[in-house]
Amino acid sequence: MALQIAVIDDWQDVARDVVDWSALDPIGQVNFIHDYPADNATLAQRLGEFEVICVMRERTRFDQDLLQRLPKLKLLVTGGMRNAALDLKAAAALGIQVCGTDSYKHAAPELTWALIMAATRNLVGEANALRAGGWQQGLGGDLHGKTLGILGLGSIGRRVARFGQVFGMRVIAWSENLTAERAAEVDVTYVSKQELFEQADVLSVHLVLSERTRGMVDTEALDWMKPTALLVNTARGPIVDEAALIKALQKQRLAGAALDVFEQEPLPALHPWRTLENVLATPHVGYVSRQNYQQFFSQMIEDIQAWSAGAPIRLLS
Repeated sequence: MALQIAVIDDWQDVARDVVDWSALDPIGQVNFIHDYPADNATLAQRLGEFEVICVMRERTRFDQDLLQRLPKLKLLVTGGMRNAALDLKAAAALGIQVCGTDSYKHAAPELTWALIMAATRNLVGEANALRAGGWQQGLGGDLHGKTLGILGLGSIGRRVARFGQVFGMRVIAWSENLTAERAAEVDVTYVSKQELFEQADVLSVHLVLSERTRGMVDTEALDWMKPTALLVNTARGPIVDEAALIKALQKQRLAGAALDVFEQEPLPALHPWRTLENVLATPHVGYVSRQNYQQFFSQMIEDIQAWSAGAPIRLLS
């Protein structure tokens, strides 16, 4: 009997065309679901017939309650090798296997640098003014000779550090596990947490969200920053204390913020991030690139094929 396969979380309605799903025809029927209810009862009703569900990371939450409501579900496949929205322990207890995919490593760093450039030079305001019939609106900022602070010098943080170096910036970094030796490997200066926030003209967040990092950028850290500094977050929203950052920006204790991630996603309609003039915000598009999606979905297909053949690959534990 043919497997029933669901592809959900496709907010842009691109999954159907970005790869060739016909490779799964011998295995089952692929269904593209474009409704996004928030409650588990409705989700269970809509997804109850599927044995395989393909999800995008951290969009739909599969907690223990929802997984228990899906007795036919045998395989969850997620974009990326990490998805905080999936209860892996509950899935294992219920006999549901979870597989991931590789990702295009350059998408998030490139978006980070685009935000830094756009915010520094006020590109959105200048472009919108030109469309409205205006001309030059103000003075853009500069990056050469300034200090780029990296909070979390992992794979993404290192790529952003290299961009900063190419632009002639001094690059400093800190995280709880970072050492001076590891920072020196990529010509970055290791500093303390307080020094990172105090010295950075641009501070870019690249930590993994955990209980240890949740709220790490708090009122104290924001108070350390220069009033001329820019805070950039393309990692995860809850790493930054949202209320503290809103207050700092409203009182102009900070020059600006460039944000791609938020405490609640999608962002509520009346949220301050939509209206504050010193905020450049994008709708979590750091990993939303054609090459990344092609990799996600093509490897989802591979995961399903391997699982169907009894030899699952890229298992998440």
